[in-house]
Amino acid sequence: MTEDNETSRRTRANFEDTIRSVKLYLHEEHFPVKAVQQDYRMPDVITVRVQTDSDSFQDVVVTIERPTYHKPFLGGFKNQITGVEFHNAGSQTIPKKRPDKGIQLFCRETQTVFEKNKAQQTRNTTSTQMTKIGLYVSNMTDKLISPGKYLTAEEYHKRRLEAVIVLQKYFRRWHAINVVQNLREEKRLRLAWEAQAELWRKKEKEEKLRREHERRLNPKTKDDFELLYNALELWRQEETERIDRTLTGAERKAAFCGLLEQEAQLIASIGRHKLNADEENQQKAILHFLAKCAQPKRWKAYDGKVTEMDTQYTLRARELLEIYCSISMNDIPKDERLDVLLTLRRTVKEHECKLTQEIVELIDREVDLTSREVKECNLEGLRKRICTLFLQYIKTPKFNPEVARILKVPPDPLKLYKNVNFCHSCENYLPSSEFPVPANSRTIGRCRLCCKLDNEARRREAFLKYKLILENLRKSEADYQDDAKIVFLVQHQDLQYMIENIWGSQSALSACSDLYDLVMVRWDKQHEWSPWNTILLTKDEADAHLKLCNLEKAYEAAFIHRIKRKHIRAKNYFAQIPAMASFLHRSDNQTNANEFLIATPIPTGTKT
Repeated sequence: MTEDNETSRRTRANFEDTIRSVKLYLHEEHFPVKAVQQDYRMPDVITVRVQTDSDSFQDVVVTIERPTYHKPFLGGFKNQITGVEFHNAGSQTIPKKRPDKGIQLFCRETQTVFEKNKAQQTRNTTSTQMTKIGLYVSNMTDKLISPGKYLTAEEYHKRRLEAVIVLQKYFRRWHAINVVQNLREEKRLRLAWEAQAELWRKKEKEEKLRREHERRLNPKTKDDFELLYNALELWRQEETERIDRTLTGAERKAAFCGLLEQEAQLIASIGRHKLNADEENQQKAILHFLAKCAQPKRWKAYDGKVTEMDTQYTLRARELLEIYCSISMNDIPKDERLDVLLTLRRTVKEHECKLTQEIVELIDREVDLTSREVKECNLEGLRKRICTLFLQYIKTPKFNPEVARILKVPPDPLKLYKNVNFCHSCENYLPSSEFPVPANSRTIGRCRLCCKLDNEARRREAFLKYKLILENLRKSEADYQDDAKIVFLVQHQDLQYMIENIWGSQSALSACSDLYDLVMVRWDKQHEWSPWNTILLTKDEADAHLKLCNLEKAYEAAFIHRIKRKHIRAKNYFAQIPAMASFLHRSDNQTNANEFLIATPIPTGTKT
């Protein structure tokens, strides 16, 4: 058996030499080496002829054992010039199999793979050639190198340190220049912004004064006349104080009589302005009312597009609006006026009633007078009657069905009984919308008209500033979109009480007393606005306040304590209001819950 193994080993070595020699003598053109290596596959069993003696040969059958496992990659290297890869050799011995224990085991080598690809350059031994006997080497390109001053390690590091210090100096100078330039640019931008803001505030103040002056010269709205009466009351108080301070006896009485006459003249002048403004506002209100009737139906789709649709009722209302605007126009030619009257006559003749008959009679009368060359100034009363009767025709739901949904007085009288209240001052029955109901009121008092007359005759207060503050407050609360309710229950009378009696009509931070520049915002922006969760600030201070995240860190304890005291005063005032009581109790419960969560530690362990 030993001899056979030795014979087989020698035979395999001879066979490999034979194969190698065959590969070397193959012609490259007809038998490429790569093709032979790729196409050839050794069979599982081969026959090898072994030379036993000098003259005898023996055929030996050799079985090829193929590896049953994948040989691991043990690394290697790559020739960067030719691109040929060489792998490190590994053992061909089959590893010993471990006994199967029925449990899947893992080792670190199988779970973690470390791969590394690093380029290396092998050593290349060279030599130098010098002039010798029988060989001449030119020295024309040689250089003479003399040794310099030797530097010790301490001197070398000292030079490096000095160079580093120089570099640091230049870098710090460059950095300081950049910092100064940035600060200078920021300062310039800040000063420009402050100048622009100051200019904007100045323009806004001038515009406000101009609007207020224009309101006093040409009053048109109720707020404008409130400002006039308020200015009249301030002037009267100043004159009264001056008379009491400077005059006595009969002169004082005479001065008061003159003051009373001047006040009466000013009130009469304001009354004339009010009549002119009421007439102009009435015409605007009529046109707005008719335009609202003629508007098409609108609704918004899911994609945000607005769709408009005209119905037969809106078309009818639009036709009546055009006719009314035509007959209300002045200084138009006679031919156009006659065409408008004929169109109106055909329109009202569609319905037979006493109102339409009267309109037709007035139209025929104007046509007859116009044909007789009557002056237009003598026809003004007749034309006003025609406009008034035609407006009454338009407001009749039978002739204009679209007007039924806009009229304040519904066509059915039974609907009035559920929404009508009695004013004890003017003794009229009016809808509930005509009664101002403050948050602290328990019963319905006087109507709006009676309250306005009482204010003009006695106190003469101007509520425009408080109305503007309340309007801005409601807009800001609506932007939060957190279903705020308290702000819409508060009226301008309640807000006036809070500003004057609780906050002193000035900002809590800067003590600014200009009500046009003051706004009310949330004290804690996480909770909805309420009289006990508010603060009075200027517009700039309010913007900065709403950006704060932690009030305790931003404000001092004394300031927070002062604000809390004002909140307690507001709670005591609004606690008497039934509508506010539920919100007040809910706020107290929430505050107590938050204090309990803060004060009570949360247990982290279990009790055994």
